[in-house]
Amino acid sequence: MYIIVAGGGKVGFYLARELIAQSHEVLLIEKSHARCEMIAAELGNVVQRGNADEASVLADAGTNRADVVVAVTGDDEDNLVICQVAKRRFNVPRVIARINNPKNEDIFRLLALMRQSAAPI
Repeated sequence: MYIIVAGGGKVGFYLARELIAQSHEVLLIEKSHARCEMIAAELGNVVQRGNADEASVLADAGTNRADVVVAVTGDDEDNLVICQVAKRRFNVPRVIARINNPKNEDIFRLLALMRQSAAPI
């Protein structure tokens, strides 16, 4: 399964590490150059530098063939855009967004990015 993880903070890093350990093909997108270097040193060549909320970055990441896109940045607006672009433009069958502020849950539900209960990948 090809999984793109957007956001290389703690959540993204540990998620990518676990998915790699489960033998998934993973690409982690992170905008910080320093963070990309740290991730590459720890996980290998599985990181791409860029803003995942830009369609061109997602295109370069091969989002058109992704089975899942997981947006786990620290910014709800970015996570929403990443999932919307992945779902609508690249027809990714499954998108998962981290919601940092519970007040934003309704907008994610409204845009059909969230289910009532989470299922394993």
